[in-house]
Amino acid sequence: MTEKDINIEDEETLNETPAEETDNQAEESEKTEDSENSEDAEEKDPLEAALAENAELKDKWLRSVAEFENYRKRTLKERAELILNGGEKFITAILPVLDDMERAIANGAKTEDPAVLREGMELIYQKFMKTLEAQGVSKIETTDAYFDTDVHEAVAMVPGMGDDKKGKVIDCLQQGYKLNDKVIRHAKVAVGQ
Repeated sequence: MTEKDINIEDEETLNETPAEETDNQAEESEKTEDSENSEDAEEKDPLEAALAENAELKDKWLRSVAEFENYRKRTLKERAELILNGGEKFITAILPVLDDMERAIANGAKTEDPAVLREGMELIYQKFMKTLEAQGVSKIETTDAYFDTDVHEAVAMVPGMGDDKKGKVIDCLQQGYKLNDKVIRHAKVAVGQ
């Protein structure tokens, strides 16, 4: 048999069933499938849409939670590094003063003149105070100042100083300091009564 013979036989078998019956059967099967599909589509469509939306929202939520967890870990790590290395700038600024003190100690053994040693210590002290001021550290003024509980700590009350000294700082026993306007150590003072 050749290909033409096969094609002819296929056409004959197709012609055996009337075309109208085939069309009617096709229409009926389409109607039943359409009615079943439309019912399923109506029932499954909102459900599938809701499930898809639910899955999408769940994915977004999981990603947000993971992102926040990463952010939290990163900030904790940065905070720990700041605590460990936060004073690095300050220490670096003080190191030249330390070098001067080491030189003064080494040269102090070579001289017997106390005036030279005193002058060297005063120069180192001035340099140290300038370094502290550059870092935002300042002394709390106590000379002729009124007693202020925000910056002073009264360790003694001195009676009989007269009305002009009442409530004023008489003597500073330990100097107080501020760091950028925040008291880091209160000045210990004696107050007139």
